[in-house]
Amino acid sequence: MNKILVIDDDQGVRMLYEDELTDEGYDVVTCGDGSCLMEFIKEERPDLVVMDMKLGKYDGVDLLRDIRKSFDQLPVIMCTAYPSGSENSKSIAPDDYVLKSSDLKELKLKIGKALDGRKQVVSFDGQSHREELEAIRTQPAAVSWKDTC
Repeated sequence: MNKILVIDDDQGVRMLYEDELTDEGYDVVTCGDGSCLMEFIKEERPDLVVMDMKLGKYDGVDLLRDIRKSFDQLPVIMCTAYPSGSENSKSIAPDDYVLKSSDLKELKLKIGKALDGRKQVVSFDGQSHREELEAIRTQPAAVSWKDTC
């Protein structure tokens, strides 16, 4: 069972995400702020983080930068109430962005995609192959589907 860490300063959002994601079969842990986030990640060892961009006195982008320094293979999905949030100029790129909504369909899809991608990143030899996979994914196909019909 995959473990998801939800970080949001709004208790209602944390409860909604926890209920919905638990119903999807995930093990969900929550955190209300970024004060001891790195220690929490070390203890809980989540497979994915869902994190608000604005966490009271903490900036989600700064916390993401900290996560990337210590846990560079940990997928992070940033949630924001602001449509322009994904264009934050000082942003270090998360794995994905989601606009906050009470309908979690998009979030659930992106969680599934990120977790599927994580399974492919680490091979049987335990080495990271994220760059190679990204290069393969972004290369144009040598044969189009039209050529196979």
